[in-house]
Amino acid sequence: MITGNSLMLKLLERIDRVVGTGYTILLIGETGVGKEVLAEYIHMNSDRRDRPFIRISLSAVPSELVISELFGHERGAYTGARETRKGLFEMAHTGTIFLDDIDDVSLEVQVKLLRFLESRELRRVGGVKSIPVDVRIVTASKIPLEELVRKKTFREDLYYRLNVVPVHIPPLRERRDDIPLLVRHFTDLFAPGRDIRFTPEAMTAMMSYHWPGNIRELRNVLQRLTLFSPEEIGKEELPPEITRDNAVVKIMNACKTCFLYNEMRLDEVLRCVESNLLKEALKSTHGNQSAAARLLKISLSTFRDKLARYSIPFKKYDRIGAS
Repeated sequence: MITGNSLMLKLLERIDRVVGTGYTILLIGETGVGKEVLAEYIHMNSDRRDRPFIRISLSAVPSELVISELFGHERGAYTGARETRKGLFEMAHTGTIFLDDIDDVSLEVQVKLLRFLESRELRRVGGVKSIPVDVRIVTASKIPLEELVRKKTFREDLYYRLNVVPVHIPPLRERRDDIPLLVRHFTDLFAPGRDIRFTPEAMTAMMSYHWPGNIRELRNVLQRLTLFSPEEIGKEELPPEITRDNAVVKIMNACKTCFLYNEMRLDEVLRCVESNLLKEALKSTHGNQSAAARLLKISLSTFRDKLARYSIPFKKYDRIGAS
């Protein structure tokens, strides 16, 4: 785990307290935040580390095949089933299974998963024998499952079975201090033996970018850069979406223009900067006030006071809702 961020360090402390318990863990985080890496961290730090670690992205498997993939099938169970085949749960026996994209599974699969979680026994498709399985389950979701429960697309009883130890992984834009560490890690990984450096302007642009694809996007960008860029990477070598979407730089340049050419007083410019940063934080966090306050490293009460001071409408930005 590559991190120096206080939120992530607290998250790892929380996980370290439960890795030895065998409890089911639910990882919640946006695409690309590192849920699979964290699942492997859980397995490797548990007493099951020498046993199998099986992973599956449930969204990548056709819905009609998910049950057979997880639970296996007997010979002749359906057309094309020429031989008996173990499912992933059996293959993970005594180890850990990581079920990614649990929010994408159908209600039919949810029923099968619930039955297995309650009994810790399974039946292969077309089989009659119950097979006991000892496996630690780690699941992952791109969105909070309680939202799907409210929409009646996810079973409430299954949600409570999976939500024993929920872990919310912050997106990269909420832990920007990890970006230099990750940049160093990936450049060393993709260009071993080369002393690749980033100019201060390039690093500022990368730390200001909102990284919608999170660590996965950062990894892909650095893989391209290490292939085609010189030893020193400047801002001009960065992909256009990073330099174009540098909101903080845009705000500062706009306010600099106001200060120099529109004869605004310093206090007026500072109010303008603060107001725009508040709006940009809300935009970056899709209207979530709690997340926006964390992004700006201020308390939620201070954040809301500032929204009121600059007459920024709460409801206009608070589409997801603040806690």
